[in-house]
Amino acid sequence: MKIAVIGQSLFGQEVYCHLRKEGHEVVGVFTVPDKDGKADPLGLEAEKDGVPVFKFPRWRVKGQALPDVVAKYQALGAELNVLPFCSQFIPMEVISAPRHGSIIYHPSLLPRHRGASAINWTLIHGDKKGGFTIFWADDGLDTGDLLLQKECEILPDDTVSTLYNRFLFPEGIKGMVQAVRLIAEGKAPRLPQPEEGATYEGIQKKETAKINWEQPAETIHNWIRGNDKVPGAWTEACGQKLTFFNSTLNTAGLVPEGEDLPIPGAHRPGVVTKVGLILFGNDDRMLLVKNIQLEDGKMIPASHFFKGSDSNALELTEEELVMAEAVRSAWKRILPSVLEVEDSTDFFKSGAASVDVVRLVEEVKELCDDLELENEDVYMATTFGDFIQLLVRKLRGDDKRHECIIDYVEKAMNKLTLRMPHQLFIGGMFVDAEGAKTYETINPTDGSVICQVSLAQVSDVDKAVAAAKDAFENGLWGRISARDRGRLLYRLADLMEQHQEELATIEALDAGAVYTLALKTHVGMSIQTFRYFAGWCDKIQGSTIPINHARPNRNLTLTRKEPIGVCGIVIPWNYPLMMLSWKTAACLAAGNTVVIKPAQVTPLTALKFAELTLKAGIPKGVVNILPGSGSLVGQRLSDHPDVRKIGFTGSTEVGKHIMKSCALSNVKKVSLELGGKSPLIIFADCDLSKAVQMGMSSVFFNKGENCIAAGRLFVEDSIHDQFVQKVVEEVRKMKIGNPLDRDTNHGPQNHQAHLRKLVEYCQRGVEEGATLVCGGSQVPRPGFFFEPTVFTDVEDHMFIAKEESFGPIMIISRFADGDVDTVLSRANATEFGLASGIFTRDINKALYVSDKLEAGTVFVNTYNKTDVAAPFGGFKQSGFGKDLGEAALNEYLRVKTVTFEY
Repeated sequence: MKIAVIGQSLFGQEVYCHLRKEGHEVVGVFTVPDKDGKADPLGLEAEKDGVPVFKFPRWRVKGQALPDVVAKYQALGAELNVLPFCSQFIPMEVISAPRHGSIIYHPSLLPRHRGASAINWTLIHGDKKGGFTIFWADDGLDTGDLLLQKECEILPDDTVSTLYNRFLFPEGIKGMVQAVRLIAEGKAPRLPQPEEGATYEGIQKKETAKINWEQPAETIHNWIRGNDKVPGAWTEACGQKLTFFNSTLNTAGLVPEGEDLPIPGAHRPGVVTKVGLILFGNDDRMLLVKNIQLEDGKMIPASHFFKGSDSNALELTEEELVMAEAVRSAWKRILPSVLEVEDSTDFFKSGAASVDVVRLVEEVKELCDDLELENEDVYMATTFGDFIQLLVRKLRGDDKRHECIIDYVEKAMNKLTLRMPHQLFIGGMFVDAEGAKTYETINPTDGSVICQVSLAQVSDVDKAVAAAKDAFENGLWGRISARDRGRLLYRLADLMEQHQEELATIEALDAGAVYTLALKTHVGMSIQTFRYFAGWCDKIQGSTIPINHARPNRNLTLTRKEPIGVCGIVIPWNYPLMMLSWKTAACLAAGNTVVIKPAQVTPLTALKFAELTLKAGIPKGVVNILPGSGSLVGQRLSDHPDVRKIGFTGSTEVGKHIMKSCALSNVKKVSLELGGKSPLIIFADCDLSKAVQMGMSSVFFNKGENCIAAGRLFVEDSIHDQFVQKVVEEVRKMKIGNPLDRDTNHGPQNHQAHLRKLVEYCQRGVEEGATLVCGGSQVPRPGFFFEPTVFTDVEDHMFIAKEESFGPIMIISRFADGDVDTVLSRANATEFGLASGIFTRDINKALYVSDKLEAGTVFVNTYNKTDVAAPFGGFKQSGFGKDLGEAALNEYLRVKTVTFEY
């Protein structure tokens, strides 16, 4: 038969070649005009064979066939038109002209998925069966009578490319040849298309390929693979448009651990793992995406999304330079419109299409024997320089990236296997200190060494600050939305909750905290704190302010609350995790990055926390943790010019020194929670049982190692003796023992030096004439245990009446019945003002005394009742600034005023 082939592409070329092999005469080929100086493969092949080739830009104008175009076609005398793949609209004057009419290849099982994006929609709809149809052309859109159909199974992870390459391309070529054979033999059927089940979907374009996240994982997967490679399913994240490729539902055994990728509108943030990007549907099922195309067109492995570009360009050997020039020549052949291929030449911006990707890959494979190169690699390295670097890395076998490696110390205790990091945490990596310096951290329960911990040096502080500064100024942390930042903090809180038993056990091991208390308070309140501040992230806002207008113009003034930058946080040893959380949660919620110095004697929960930030997806460099001495690490943080804020909890003496350093270095913002000597006034009209219970808690809670512990109790004279008697009875019931035992009330003091200070403190109280009612000595057993202690007859001038013990020592003084103003004066006669307390049934007295007490917190008929929503901080030499509550955010924000004139 005399055949006119109308179409384009490699598919059209192959059909053309097979028809000639079958003995048919191809009288003419009609294809698309050259693009960027490149001819279509079908036209090129026909020109080689001397077959007339026509490249009409259009066949009709305003719905009317162009007479000269139709005349050129009719002059060929074709008996059949074969349209293997044609993007042009062919007029009916041409379609109906041959004796046998025209046949068209369509890549779906008609009448399903009529239209130009049939393969896409087959996958998008999750069809289990796919295939192609060869039909007789008519004046409708893919509505002609059926000639031949072939079907195949759609595999779960098929994409447009895999389905096309596996079945639609090879079997479609055979099908077109078979159809022509049937026509030649007079056996070709004409079966009317049924209208039942017919669908028509429009052309998939980039603007319509945005992912709708309010769908199950399987539907999202189908959308991604149905738009892979063209036009590409996309979403907005991290301030740019990201296009996803190579999706799979095969996530068996995958754990969503890695760095979170917050995606607006998504049910949960994505997680960048070492195998790719895990996404979630609204049914909480996972799917995995292996490649991401960035907005600039560069394709990268999804697992490398947060790793950035490799700044360490390889130096090529002589042999590799020769290879690079050979590859450059291949680029020149494929990109004829490019005069010179330079390192910055972009393959796709220079006019390359998907067919050119295949050609480049095959040419490079011929040049480089045994090289494993895939089409995806071209999309991942679109410039010539990047492509050569990729090839060289592959040839050298060093194209793999390293994940964070954690050297754990493992200990079996409390029916758990503790896995504790012990190195510095800088820039998302656990690393040794400069000079590999370490120190021993001690178990206060028995005095044994838990492990060696890296001891940070000044150079380590500089590295950590640099990592935090880079993360703040250039990293993902500053680009994600406030709401996405909140999602990361929620995830961190969830991980802390999942690891709460391990964290509480480490607090018991490293700080001597009673396990049950650690579980509820040390860890429990830490989790609550991160959840509370996670909720604040997208509620930090400025205001608009009416100002006088510069007439005749008008003005608008608004304020913005902005993060400060790099913050240094120095935390104490009494609540290692909780104090870290109180400050860090607010700091991160405000959008800052942070360098944390845990107390040298209690570093282990902070380092475990660092590990959880990695698992939560907090970007690298946002959180850095440096165990070490205050005189070295704390001092360098206070002096460092790139640190813009210091948050400190500790002694008043050290707080004053930090404040001075912050002023002299770069006038850092600073907040201080310092020493205390909190008064608790117990009036005779109180509920005595409750007052005894709360009085005990006010002193002995957490072994007395409590910032707001009642440093001095004032008991009204008429109930003094009864109160003391009941307290002593309760003290004798307390069980001193291993903090991991569930019935222990009182564990060891935090460290040996502190134990010695408590012994000396009690000796001085006795020497000055106070009555030691009970306790006052170290418990005769291994470890750093100290007896719960009660002093009475304490006069105002005595050392123990004025100075904080920070231990389980109750200091009781009398005051005369009814003498409210005098006891208030005595309670306020201190330079400290962190907390205070009152026990009375008289509401008027409670209001009057709470109004007069000079302390940041006043407890009435309770004590130690702190909450994440209530601001916490002191007056006078107990410091300034607040932890917790909305007020804490202001410690980590700066206010910018912006004024417009219009």
